[in-house]
Amino acid sequence: TAGVRHPSLFDKVANHIVESKSLDRFIPQDFSNTIWAYATAGVRHPSLFDKVANHIVESKSLDRFEPQALSNILWAYAAQVPHPKLFEKLANHIAGLDNLDRFNPQDLSNIVWAYATARVHHPELFQRVAEAAIQRKTEFSKSQAVANLLWSYSAMGIVDKKLF
Repeated sequence: TAGVRHPSLFDKVANHIVESKSLDRFIPQDFSNTIWAYATAGVRHPSLFDKVANHIVESKSLDRFEPQALSNILWAYAAQVPHPKLFEKLANHIAGLDNLDRFNPQDLSNIVWAYATARVHHPELFQRVAEAAIQRKTEFSKSQAVANLLWSYSAMGIVDKKLF
């Protein structure tokens, strides 16, 4: 970030979104960018986070959400205020995908970091991420992705002998 905080601007934008009757005109990247910006700036606006989370939870399909958008949304909610129904919906979606090939190592490590930070248990999600990390171990060369991944499994008390 540029290190510039403008509380009244954040408040006006959030209130505009909260007061909107529908969020149907938003695309998944809009949700991701907005929620990530608030969390990164450390600006709390619970009604904004509730409105966006509830909209995503009520969505019939999450297929339009790119892996990075899912990762950023989960990171933001873990950093601000976890939303149990959102975490459940996104975990079921990710775990239910045919494969996680579209997710890069940072996406995967950020996702499990978010669940570990929020203390949300979803064994199937952690299993699927472990399988993907094992299959693509040569892609996990950045120390931050590896550190986040290992910390997340450790924090959740998950031992996967193949992963470790």
